[in-house]
Amino acid sequence: MSRVVTADGVGTQRQRLRRTIAEALRRLMAKGELDEEARDLAALIVFSLREIDEGIEQTTAAWEKRDYYIKADRFRQEWLWVGPAADELEKVLRQGAWDRLPAALAKLLAHFSDITINRMVRTDRLWDGCYQRLLSSPPGNGAGMGQPRHGTE
Repeated sequence: MSRVVTADGVGTQRQRLRRTIAEALRRLMAKGELDEEARDLAALIVFSLREIDEGIEQTTAAWEKRDYYIKADRFRQEWLWVGPAADELEKVLRQGAWDRLPAALAKLLAHFSDITINRMVRTDRLWDGCYQRLLSSPPGNGAGMGQPRHGTE
């Protein structure tokens, strides 16, 4: 029996999500006002952070099966900020506390400063309607909501 190799592993998906968040942050920084698109972009960031958080657990579970506990713990520590960042941003969006949005987004910038964006490759189809989906979902349930894949749509 041969091994099944997936080209779209958890690490690849995490990198796509990081790129999506970096582009969304760049678009949000360029906006002069808070409009529906800005809300959708912020909600997309919440969904993406939740997916990254789920992927972290998948990655560490696989390492722990192989008794790589120290590696798994270090990896968890490196990504410990993701869940609380998603919670904070989701809280800002659900409460409509738009004055706190820039500060919440600014905290994220440091985590995505290593991503170089020469041109935007994500289209508005990716974030269109994300804000309404976030509001209609239970709090803390950002991932798996049927949003488009984080490729180059």
